[in-house]
Amino acid sequence: MDKVTKSLVGFAILTLVFVFSCQKKNNKAEDTILEGKATVYVDEAIFPIVEDEAAVFETEYDAKLKLVSKSENEIINDLFNDTARIVVLTRTLSARELKAFKSKKITPRITPFATDAVAFIRNKTTKDTLIALQDIIDLVQGKAIPNIKGLVFDNANSSTARYISEISGLSVNNQKNIFSFKTNEEVLKYVAKNNGMVGVIGINWIFQPPLDLQETVDNVNVLGVKGLNEKNYFFPTQDNLAQGKYPVARHLYIVNCQGYSGLGMGFASFIGGERGQRIILKSGLVPERIPSRKIVIRNTIIKNKN
Repeated sequence: MDKVTKSLVGFAILTLVFVFSCQKKNNKAEDTILEGKATVYVDEAIFPIVEDEAAVFETEYDAKLKLVSKSENEIINDLFNDTARIVVLTRTLSARELKAFKSKKITPRITPFATDAVAFIRNKTTKDTLIALQDIIDLVQGKAIPNIKGLVFDNANSSTARYISEISGLSVNNQKNIFSFKTNEEVLKYVAKNNGMVGVIGINWIFQPPLDLQETVDNVNVLGVKGLNEKNYFFPTQDNLAQGKYPVARHLYIVNCQGYSGLGMGFASFIGGERGQRIILKSGLVPERIPSRKIVIRNTIIKNKN
C-alpha cells in the first residue's frame, strides 16, 4: 500500500469516526417518547390543567417539560416560525394552517383531550348571576347593556377574545367598553374589585386556581349563560359541559409538529390515555374519553375482625 493510499484510508477512517461521534452527541441531545427534554407552548387560558398533566408525566418518566404560557396568536406565530414544535390550544388547526404545514412537508399530529368552557364572571357583591349570550354580543357591537359597565379579557390576542369575536361577528379589539389585560389572573383580580364589570376567562382558572389566587376566586361569581335562541341558563359545570348544554364550550388539543417520535408524542399519548384522562376528570373539565371504572363484586361479606 503506497503512501497516498494509506493517507486516503486514514482520512476516511477519521471522517467516519467524526461523523459517528457527532451522531452520538446528537442522539443524546434528542428526546425520545418518554425521555429527555422538550418545550411545550401552552395557551394561557388553560395553563393550570396542562401544568398538572406535565407534573404527573414528569414523575412517571425520565422527562422534563418546560411549559411556556402565551396567548393563542403568539403560539400560532411561534408554531409557523418553527420556534414551537409542541403546543396546547383551545382549537384545532384550520384548513389553511394545515395546508401551510403541508407545504413544509410537516404533518401535525393533533390530539383532542378535553372539553373546556369560556366562563363569564362578576364581582361577588353583584346579586345577578345570569347573563345572556346575546347581551355579550350586543355589548361587543357597542350597545349599552343595563348593569354591565364593560367586558374584561385576558389578552387581546387570546383564545377567549378570538372566541367571542367569532360569535359576535366583530373583533373585540378597540371596541367601546371592552378591556384587555395580559393574563387570566389579572382579569380575576380586576373583576373581584370592580362592580359592574364582566370578566371572560377559561373556566380552568376557577376550578384550579393557584393557591395565592384562591381568595380572589372566592370573591367572584361564575355566571349562568343563556345561549342564542335558548330559554334556559346553564352554568359551566362538568355535567353541563358533558351533556353539551353550556353554550360556550370548546375542545382542547395538543398539536405535535416535532416530526419524530419524541416527547410530543409521549405527552400527547399520556394526556389522551387512562391516567391523563383521569386528571382531566378530577380537574372539573370533561375528558375526551371517560376513564373506565373497575367494579369488584364479592359473593361473601368479610366481617371486620377488629
